[in-house]
Amino acid sequence: MHSSATGWGNGLLGVIIFSGSLPATRVAVGGFSALFLTSARAVIAALIGLAVLGLLRQARPQRSDLASLAIVAIGVVVGFPLLTALALQHITSARSIVFIGLLPLSTAIFAVLRGGERPKPLFWLFAGLGSATVAGFALSNGGAASLTGDLLMVAAIVLCGLGYAEGAALSRRLGGWQVISWALLLALPLMVPLAMLTWPADWSGIGVPAWIGLAYVSIFSMFVGFIFWYRGLALGGIARVGQLQQLQPFFGLALAGLLLHEPVAWSMIVATGLVVACVFFARRFA
Repeated sequence: MHSSATGWGNGLLGVIIFSGSLPATRVAVGGFSALFLTSARAVIAALIGLAVLGLLRQARPQRSDLASLAIVAIGVVVGFPLLTALALQHITSARSIVFIGLLPLSTAIFAVLRGGERPKPLFWLFAGLGSATVAGFALSNGGAASLTGDLLMVAAIVLCGLGYAEGAALSRRLGGWQVISWALLLALPLMVPLAMLTWPADWSGIGVPAWIGLAYVSIFSMFVGFIFWYRGLALGGIARVGQLQQLQPFFGLALAGLLLHEPVAWSMIVATGLVVACVFFARRFA
């Protein structure tokens, strides 16, 4: 019970931190290209991870862990940040946030495939209903619709679910912050050249909001959030605690409306409410 409660608490903190990711990315792509933003946030977070690993004298992961770390890097270091940054050039952050409703289902599927978990059949029923609600919203006229942006968000969710499940399973052995730190370092040889190739030609035109967005996604979205999120998934169960991600649209929509003054359509709120209701029941049967 203690481990479960600790897992839920850590998971909730991770979700709250991640809720600012898409609004911050939306702001950051106003000053930086999607490729530079993706690579720069990974490089900054990798340097933080390297410093922490060195200070705490952490042992290197085993050779058998490298494949799993590569999957984590592809999913959450490269894939999700890049695809969401590209998507946010076509859709608003408010619309993109609702696609987060697909993340728990994606994470649960990979929890079965990669983490060995076996949720009950009713879990899949409610998880599927939640995802169907999100898909229905995406096909509606709620928000600034774009087929390209929507497809990029779906691809981002698939890769993110894979990275979450793989990282959570690995963190049972290595620890949550160690997993994201090593995954960032594994991606560093690719991210440094990419950052140099996509280096902004003119820095003078980059405003303060874009810099704040870059700082947030680099420090909090790419590193601090994963400390709590992977610990929560490992302690409370990947499929079960992964359902907390359904709360992210509430926090994210509020941030998009309050900070970015983006329109939050009533259909977005209705879709989010239905999804969270499905998560409540899915959680009981995970």
